Amino acid sequence: MGNFEKDNYIVIKKFISEELAFFLFSYLFMKRNVYGTLIKEKIIPPFVHYFGTYSDKQVPNTYSHYCDIAMDNLLFLTKEKVEKIMNVKLIETYSYSRIYKKGDILKRHKDRPSCQLSATVNLGGDSWPIYLEPSGEMGKKGVQVDLKPGDALFYKGCKVEHWREPFEGEHCGQVFLHYNSDNNLENLYDNRPHLGLPAECKRPTNNTN
Repeated sequence: MGNFEKDNYIVIKKFISEELAFFLFSYLFMKRNVYGTLIKEKIIPPFVHYFGTYSDKQVPNTYSHYCDIAMDNLLFLTKEKVEKIMNVKLIETYSYSRIYKKGDILKRHKDRPSCQLSATVNLGGDSWPIYLEPSGEMGKKGVQVDLKPGDALFYKGCKVEHWREPFEGEHCGQVFLHYNSDNNLENLYDNRPHLGLPAECKRPTNNTN
């Protein structure tokens, strides 16, 4: 399984069941379709992101969702399991999900402070490796990680550079689960009053979150 503290990442096979992964993958597709219809019929304006968005700056024109209620609930329900695996007490910060499409690319990057401990969970679709540089040094070749539906890659999001090469498949669903150690209460729920709320509910803050 690997040594998280030594390697700065660890792969957890069957972190969630294949059945749950498929349900969440199908759920995201349905929510994407709902969002498209609501926009087309002008029921909601494009800047309302309660049903997701295509305006994610990191992966433009790809359906993404900050803190969907179901995904935040997954973040909450799996926290105790993650604490046991990592042997550390954690707080939830936020979840984020995407349905990647052909041609998408995830540029090399490190994450913001709310992503001290991060996971990418494969929900389904076509296989798409993720790469990371465990040393934390910029520009190295990195390690390739392949995940099956239900598998999760945990990594130190603020320390480990990670990326994906251009996607050659049709669709790939991922949910990202982000945690902090329990002494970083300033990042609790990513500065929202509680889980399940959209970004508009964030409290004003002086840090970089």
